[in-house]
Amino acid sequence: MQDDFNYNFSGETKPKHKVWHLLIVSSLIFGMFFGSGNLIFPIHLGQLSGNNWFPAALGFAVSGSLFPLLAILAVVVTKSDGLYDLARPVGKYYAAIFLVLVHLTIGPFFGTPRTAAMAYEMAAKPFLPAKFNTVGMFLFTALFFGLAYILTVHQSQLLKYVGKYLNTIFLILLAIIFVVAFLKPMGGLNHMPTSAYQTNPSVNGLLEGYNTIDAVALLALSVTFVHAVRGLGYKDKEMSRLTAKAGSLSISLEILVYFGLVLLGAFSLNKMKLSANGGDALSSIVSYYFGNFGTAFLGVLVTLGVFTTAMGLVASFSQDFHKLFPKVSYLEWLRVTTFLSFIVANAGLDNIIAWSLPVLMLLYPLSLALILTSLTVHAKPYAGVVYKMTIAFTILPAIFDMLNASPAAVTNLTFVKLALRYYHQYIPLANLGLGWVTLTLAGFVLGLVVGKLSNFASVNTTVESRD
Repeated sequence: MQDDFNYNFSGETKPKHKVWHLLIVSSLIFGMFFGSGNLIFPIHLGQLSGNNWFPAALGFAVSGSLFPLLAILAVVVTKSDGLYDLARPVGKYYAAIFLVLVHLTIGPFFGTPRTAAMAYEMAAKPFLPAKFNTVGMFLFTALFFGLAYILTVHQSQLLKYVGKYLNTIFLILLAIIFVVAFLKPMGGLNHMPTSAYQTNPSVNGLLEGYNTIDAVALLALSVTFVHAVRGLGYKDKEMSRLTAKAGSLSISLEILVYFGLVLLGAFSLNKMKLSANGGDALSSIVSYYFGNFGTAFLGVLVTLGVFTTAMGLVASFSQDFHKLFPKVSYLEWLRVTTFLSFIVANAGLDNIIAWSLPVLMLLYPLSLALILTSLTVHAKPYAGVVYKMTIAFTILPAIFDMLNASPAAVTNLTFVKLALRYYHQYIPLANLGLGWVTLTLAGFVLGLVVGKLSNFASVNTTVESRD
């Protein structure tokens, strides 16, 4: 019998293979996008939101789960072969620039280095003397990205390594924590939320979900899981159907995990104080239940979670950049992204997170605008007008949201202060970090009107010329 990962189809796929492929592709998608942020941010959210944990978790699920699901569906319905294809209706130059920005952000400049930095913080740093911290970080990240490079050299093996093995082990370890913690919870949920979560907990939870990078990441990772499904022998409608089902299954599992993690964070306030970040909170919770063994246990859990994400990120970066710049091979791009990620990772986790949020606040609105248009008008004859108009109306508020989330060195500049004051005063929802919503919808509606009118005029002109 052929290997399941190179199964070639002749005719109809057997039901048992369909179920197996669905589970494996779902595991691949989950493993690629569920990384360090998906573990630490919902835990901290639970502590911050206290007895308002449920509306906060709902908001987090929207930006951390619903948006990524829509990203997968956008890729499926447009039959895109990557991020460039998805953004191409806006214009080829925009598509190229957007692809580069997204991949650099979730790739070697922020997202991929964060995976290694988080793994080091949780798996190696607790066992090393402080004086060896710099050397330890260097050696750990070199090994981390060296192994990621080796395991992604052959693109066809990604489904096997991530979908079948690594992510399965990760989910088993995470399930152990949930079973132990929920059988013996730390206490009740009647804790006062922090000031930000006393009002608008859902909105703050939604903005916290931005930090997972998932909606942006899944647009970029699309090239990898589309290639994986195609490698199983699926084509056209069957491939789209399997990808949609697998994406929905993986996102559904993610929502359950998110709510479980938020609950763990909320429960923990009975035994410990509010932590500085989700990493500290998760470490304290695991140590409470598993003692000294918990540190090593958590290190393995986090490393598995972030390593599968790192593999997906370096592979998708190399695949998309090879498509955009075909003269440079996949293998050469793989070397570039793993080396750059290694260099940036040694800047430290705090610096990576501090500078990644502003860029995410820029890319998230642009990604969601692209998802909206892809899901609604991609097949219309006037689609190009709607794409262009929607993105044009989204760029400005996205830039303002980026400036607003920037470090003090940027926000304290006089012209930035003035611009942000007018932005928050005159644009609805801008003070909540959602100023792009109304402008994006306005651009979308205006694009529909202009597109339909121009299409109507074009059709009438064609009819009259025939007459």
